[in-house]
Amino acid sequence: MNILILGSGGRESAFAWKLSQSPKCESLFIAPGNAGTGQYGTNVDIKVTDFAAIKQFVLANNINMVLVGPEEPLVKGVHDFFLADDEIKHIPVIGPQAEGAQLEGSKDFSKQFMQRHNVPTAASRTFTRETLQEGLEFLPTIGLPVVLKADGLAAGKGVLICLTLEEAQLELTEMLTNAKFGEASSKVVIEQFLQGIELSVFVLTDGNSYKVLPSAKDYKRIGEGDTGLNTGGMGSVSPVPFADEEFLKKVEERIIIPTVEGLKQDNIPYKGFIFIGLMNCGGDPYVIEYNCRMGDPETESVLPRIESDLVDLLEGVAEGTLIDKQFTISNKVAATIVCVAGGYPGEYLKDKTITGIENIRDSIVFHAGTTAVGEDVRTAGGRVLAITTLQDNLFDALQQATADASRIYYDGVYFRKDIGFDLV
Repeated sequence: MNILILGSGGRESAFAWKLSQSPKCESLFIAPGNAGTGQYGTNVDIKVTDFAAIKQFVLANNINMVLVGPEEPLVKGVHDFFLADDEIKHIPVIGPQAEGAQLEGSKDFSKQFMQRHNVPTAASRTFTRETLQEGLEFLPTIGLPVVLKADGLAAGKGVLICLTLEEAQLELTEMLTNAKFGEASSKVVIEQFLQGIELSVFVLTDGNSYKVLPSAKDYKRIGEGDTGLNTGGMGSVSPVPFADEEFLKKVEERIIIPTVEGLKQDNIPYKGFIFIGLMNCGGDPYVIEYNCRMGDPETESVLPRIESDLVDLLEGVAEGTLIDKQFTISNKVAATIVCVAGGYPGEYLKDKTITGIENIRDSIVFHAGTTAVGEDVRTAGGRVLAITTLQDNLFDALQQATADASRIYYDGVYFRKDIGFDLV
């Protein structure tokens, strides 16, 4: 089977690593890929939203399956593009069509979906520029802190937690009247703040049946002790120690089943991954958000724990036979440490030569923001590398991953040394 992965980050690097291990995978291509994905397949210089170029490539290279990594091409309808074209509609795309991708593409859509299907989530209401005054009047009724969410995609930056009413009023006005997050904040969801511990659960579905992938927890803040600015993710662990069998049973019964059944009831076809961002509130799960794809850096912790053939599972998604596929998860613990560029998440250093990758023996190095320049591997993004270790327990995994991250060098290299230690 010839497979094309769309994307260029750590998530796609992990997908390439996993898919390349399958005996069913003959040729693997990654568009556009990075300096690390090239060791598992062939990088192709095509943008993930250039659907016409993607079509040309899949026809020219006899591609049998397309796996979509990031959310943007899904929200923009890459799956619909394939289905609408007679020449390529037979090629399965792993990732929902545009309507299903609205679970991530629109916070208002996902909130209405959850309310309609009785999925536990924080109380909320949605407001527009025209209803700003109503929004300002609603703010004092929801309690503090209050959460403001830009409705559309805002590159992970569209969520604000306001500690005072004055701050919330100011930020709501900024978002709706001054387009603080551009078109993404033309609608704003005002949401009750949930107190608890965050985690993520991932589901792979063919639209009827599903497999529950390992749980994971990621760490968003740049600084140790969960301080400083939010990032795309500084590390992750899987499984999550407090997500025991009893808690995960609640997640499946109260959230996963109503979500998959709700999509069917709403006649929304869905073939792909559902990322469920959860809050554990005193032992009860509540949904913070849905994503229509796998998370990053959680994927780098989750995929190494899946022992089954991922190509076989994705075939099950494409053919609607996922229920028949064998699915096993390792008992080992995965820890991922992300090395970022100097200055990230603000203006960051680029084009710095990376050394030390060859010295890592007991971890997997997933490339994220890297590029190959001749023989050199250089930094090209904010999050540069993800170092993942599998061990028998969380402490050993964290120790090994942190030690291996320290073997990496480039000008401005930074990583958190406390990832996961709140769980030990």
